Amino acid sequence: MKNVPTTIEPGSERSTRARVARLILEHGPVAAAALGERLGLTPAAVRRHLDALLSDGMIEPRTVRPRGQRGRGRPAKLFAITDAGRSAFEHAYDDLAGSALRFLAERMGDEAVTDFARTQVSGLLRRLEPVMRAVPAEQRVEVLAQALSAEGYAASASKAKSGGDQLCQHHCPVAHVAAEFPQLCEAETEAFARLLGTPVQRLATIAHGDGVCTTHVSPQSLGDPAHRDKSKESGR
Repeated sequence: MKNVPTTIEPGSERSTRARVARLILEHGPVAAAALGERLGLTPAAVRRHLDALLSDGMIEPRTVRPRGQRGRGRPAKLFAITDAGRSAFEHAYDDLAGSALRFLAERMGDEAVTDFARTQVSGLLRRLEPVMRAVPAEQRVEVLAQALSAEGYAASASKAKSGGDQLCQHHCPVAHVAAEFPQLCEAETEAFARLLGTPVQRLATIAHGDGVCTTHVSPQSLGDPAHRDKSKESGR
């Protein structure tokens, strides 16, 4: 076992606590003993960090009875990340992403940020363009909503009263960054139009302070046939 210093500097203490939280996020629910083994910490050190994370609401305890035991033995105590803990990591990623995009904009200009944003949604396009070609046009918005939900956007699709469809995203993992760099939302909107083969209009965004990202999808009859053909060719 690794030697653990008897005194730990405050910065090192925070760093180790963050590593404990990250392991719980990535591998939880997980037992204290497993955390100690992975990080080379004594049981007392692990307990200190777990108590602090519990106090801050970052993690929560869970009890699981080992398989094969019916009413016998002591249930195992595991630790899992909470919604607050997960949000803390998301904000940390936001800070890093924001710094990276500011650096990119300062060194290479806004067009570089636009290129980056389009590159970010290119993976979604590659995955979904073959799927969209295989489903009826009237089902595409629902399929897109399901795909976005799988990526953490909590999306839903419904019919719009004014005609066409409405795509709603109730969560945006990059909202804080998109508030500063609207190119992220613009690239996403372009991708939606390409995937659905019809004009779309962004009506509201979480990044601008709205409760939901709302996109109006025009009826498929208004779609540009040339645009749809070009989209098909690009996916071959």
